[in-house]
Amino acid sequence: MIDLYTAPTPNGWKASVTLEELELPYEVHALDLGKNDQKQLDYLKINPNGRIPAIVDRENDDFAIFESGAIMIYLAEKTGKLMPTDVKGRSQVIQWLMFQMGGVGPMQGQANVFFRYFPEKIQAAIDRYQNETKRLYTVLESQLERNEYLAGDYSIADIANWCWVRIHEWSGVKIDDLPNLQRWLDKIADRPAVKIGIDIPIPIKSREVNAEKTIESAKKIIQQ
Repeated sequence: MIDLYTAPTPNGWKASVTLEELELPYEVHALDLGKNDQKQLDYLKINPNGRIPAIVDRENDDFAIFESGAIMIYLAEKTGKLMPTDVKGRSQVIQWLMFQMGGVGPMQGQANVFFRYFPEKIQAAIDRYQNETKRLYTVLESQLERNEYLAGDYSIADIANWCWVRIHEWSGVKIDDLPNLQRWLDKIADRPAVKIGIDIPIPIKSREVNAEKTIESAKKIIQQ
């Protein structure tokens, strides 16, 4: 059994979708980011960075893993699925995983902040991060023009990038001119495990209904 500490964010979905795809048993511990659950001492023993997600593998001496990408690699290697075992194939998956962690996540995350959450509208910052996010999307588009998935077969690289790109509208970035990216988004969205994983710990519709509360909580977080 695996304990999953998470919240309804792209990084949180990366962990829950991966767990669902791998059919691993897990118990969900939902953290309220607006109430700073992620900063409590008990949780900091699991994730010293005070962010989500994190997991504890009870079957491996209560081994704790934080950072969403590290969680995905650990789970893939634990099961021998969603990532090739040969050196070249493994490297290709990790390259596209790092692309999300070092590029799509940080840039789109900042686009979210300045477009949705920041208390004042700074157009130069909004433009900078939306434009860079769109540029990164065009890199994905180019790769997907030649390939069904990012790194050969469906893998943790696809899950990681998909969990972020799927909320492109929330960042104010359009993808109407990126047909291969849209095709890839739709294909992954149809996977049964993905449909379950993105409703962990709560369905996104519940979050959207409380959008004003979500924005206010986010403002508090970015001011910390």
